[in-house]
Amino acid sequence: MNNINIEKYKATKDFKISENETFEDFGKSDKELKKDLSKVRRELGEFQDTIYAHGKYSILVCLQGMDTAGKDSLIREVFKDFNVSGVEVHSFKVPTELELSHNYLWRHYLVLPAKGKFGVFNRTHYENVLVTRVHPEYILNEHIPGIHTVEDIDQKFWDKRFEQINDFERHLAENGTLIFKFFLNLSKEEQRQRLLRRLAIKEKHWKFSPGDLKERKLWSVYQKCYEEAISKTTHEHAPWFAVPADNKKATRVIVANILLQSLKKYKDIKEPMLSEKIMANLDSYEEQLQSEQ
Repeated sequence: MNNINIEKYKATKDFKISENETFEDFGKSDKELKKDLSKVRRELGEFQDTIYAHGKYSILVCLQGMDTAGKDSLIREVFKDFNVSGVEVHSFKVPTELELSHNYLWRHYLVLPAKGKFGVFNRTHYENVLVTRVHPEYILNEHIPGIHTVEDIDQKFWDKRFEQINDFERHLAENGTLIFKFFLNLSKEEQRQRLLRRLAIKEKHWKFSPGDLKERKLWSVYQKCYEEAISKTTHEHAPWFAVPADNKKATRVIVANILLQSLKKYKDIKEPMLSEKIMANLDSYEEQLQSEQ
């Protein structure tokens, strides 16, 4: 299913969540969508081998969304056909004491993907302008000079942080990192249904936290913060994609297609050629190996 118009999902500078769909199925059944995903992720996995052999680009995939948006299952399904040595997944939780003793981007720098590899951030450096903006008291734990109370955290503070994140991503892009940022656009009603399933199904109990309900009450605040964060940090070198998340199977198909179509535009990504000297002696090398029988 490589005919998806990926530009449809690319966020603009005037991004509004209300103008983006939360559900998509392309008029297909779950079985058909699963088949589509199987095909595109196989192609993506094969192309990953080429990226690894080429060894000049690293790929950073950033996943953001409200609780229950489907980030974990998306990672499991989209990257299923990857060589495990070529992809690393990092989930960023509440910062540790060590992490808080450094600047807020430090822990993200530590796990950036190497050349030829994919890095997947499950929750990302954007938590620092999302959850901390909804709960500005968390910023006080960072011990920033001049920030003594919540009242010190004004719009100028957030604008500066957006600027810092843009600088961070620009630096990565200029040094060979291809950045893809996905906002999994979940509806409030679908989140309610998924939380209810976590309560109803014993095997899913471990996923539930009472804190999810507290954060849910702040839904509109989070949506506003997402809109500003996305609109102020989407760029050609680090684009945001707003992907409908109410139908997980379609979400995975869209994300996989965006990655595959975008990466294939880089025509310089090819398996390296052997030197002329080695090529001229291939028959000799084969004879040496054959003679060992």
